[in-house]
Amino acid sequence: MIELLCFLSIFLLILSVLPFSKNQHWIFRVPEFLMLQITILQVIVFGISWFWAKGETLLFVLQIFQLGFIIYHVFTLIRFTKFYKNKDHRRPKHASELVRGIAVNVYQFNTQFQKLIDLIAKEQPDFFITMESNSDWENAMRIVEKDYPFSEKVTLENTYGMHFYSKLEILEVKTHYFVADDLPSIEAKLKTKDGYEFVFFGVHPPPPSPTEEKTSKERDGDLLSIAKKVKSHKIPVLVSGDFNNVAWAYSSQLFRKTSELIDARIGRGIFATFHAKHWFFRVPLDLLYHSKEIFVKKIFTYPSIGSDHFPLGFNFFIDREEDEQKEEIKTLENGEIHEVNQLIEEGKKEKSDNREEFATEDEI
Repeated sequence: MIELLCFLSIFLLILSVLPFSKNQHWIFRVPEFLMLQITILQVIVFGISWFWAKGETLLFVLQIFQLGFIIYHVFTLIRFTKFYKNKDHRRPKHASELVRGIAVNVYQFNTQFQKLIDLIAKEQPDFFITMESNSDWENAMRIVEKDYPFSEKVTLENTYGMHFYSKLEILEVKTHYFVADDLPSIEAKLKTKDGYEFVFFGVHPPPPSPTEEKTSKERDGDLLSIAKKVKSHKIPVLVSGDFNNVAWAYSSQLFRKTSELIDARIGRGIFATFHAKHWFFRVPLDLLYHSKEIFVKKIFTYPSIGSDHFPLGFNFFIDREEDEQKEEIKTLENGEIHEVNQLIEEGKKEKSDNREEFATEDEI
């Protein structure tokens, strides 16, 4: 029993230490996703070891380190719970009407099209974006176009297709390919029915994993390119989609500082969206960031539509910035500015690990 507890303790400590490295290989980045699960396992191992550590020096020392990481992880994760201070802003009369959006990774090989169609028909969001949507999904979603006359369609068969549908008027729309010609992101300038304008970015970079990109270079380069683009806008901005990253990761912090946006999950909850079929390994990959003039009233997940992701829903309004919300904005320090530019260049230089090769139902 002592040997097993020592092995588990060492293994969990290694998983806790790996993310501190800035190495972009998936071995170092994947443990970032699992901070919540690692913490739960550490608490269990620590609790059991408490009764066995007496007289066992190695086990006792391991649990001291274990306790240190438990405290660190709890301190990091608590910001993404309702225990963290977060003011609920009431919508004043001069603010915009409430806007409702949905972001969903549909999983390209999911053929349960009707589930998403029914969800859209029931919830009637003002706009929604789909990721991993190919020609089959585009054809299936034509039925909603009568209610969503504005759209931008990027139909790909490599699991990185993207479709944006809106009831709100699209004033301008662009599809960007910041780091690779098969990794799109959508930028749409929208106008609410009561005349407020804002920009929405839909994102879906590739994840670092043994079956897709061996490193996070393309993901980080893509997200940081979007962050720099976001900062150039003078009107309110909202960014959502499958980030293939978690909000507490170092690269997510760089994204937040570069864009000078606010993480909508802070003070609200983790809202894990992936994996829909494996409850213990669920992590929040579908994120939501917004500028200081946007006030999120609610963020939540919908029931499964047959994908490996749960749809992410969010309601917000646009108003004048408030000091309390401005306090959540973080900015880059001098050394980080150089690091961001370097990560973007590395992302552009990185070649795809043949995404088409991995775009099969068995491997994704």
